[in-house]
Amino acid sequence: MAVIQWLLFAGVVITLCLTTYFSYKARRSQEARVRGLNTARMNISMGTMLVMLSLIQMVMFSGSTVRMIVGAVFLVLGLFNLFAGIRNRTLFLTMKQ
Repeated sequence: MAVIQWLLFAGVVITLCLTTYFSYKARRSQEARVRGLNTARMNISMGTMLVMLSLIQMVMFSGSTVRMIVGAVFLVLGLFNLFAGIRNRTLFLTMKQ
């Protein structure tokens, strides 16, 4: 159980760093296609981070009702960000330069 907890924690830290990195790159880019790709990557990273946070909330701790509701909200938001990022990434990859 401790190994899973450490893996999820490491995953959250890594995706947090990736989200920050892609956000910075998206804000600094001049070209719309590159900005869109970096924003899509940021959404994918953020969605993955929220899914991992929801797994931490739902699996690792005792099952109180409030904790399950917060975990479910994080899961829904994370899946929405993940799928929106994947959709936007494919859209911007097919876009002409």
